[in-house]
Amino acid sequence: MMKIIKVTTDKFMRDLNVQVLFTKQWALLQGSLSWCEYAGWPFLQIKFGMGSLICILFQAHKFGFSIGLFERTWKLTDFDSADGVA
Repeated sequence: MMKIIKVTTDKFMRDLNVQVLFTKQWALLQGSLSWCEYAGWPFLQIKFGMGSLICILFQAHKFGFSIGLFERTWKLTDFDSADGVA
């Protein structure tokens, strides 16, 4: 049975990644919520093209989120894998 939604988190539960209606190379919708260890300047980035129809990134203090529509699938792998390469 094909998965429609995929939800992953990092080891310390600081990042939450969601993919909806995805294949190996493309996803209809991808999103990410994150809580950073260090505060940063607020920013908003809106991107069209280069592997996505539209991508919106936002960060304020330690909180950030990203959402992409019809975008190349993120490689959500474990960075602590045995070979050390994601």
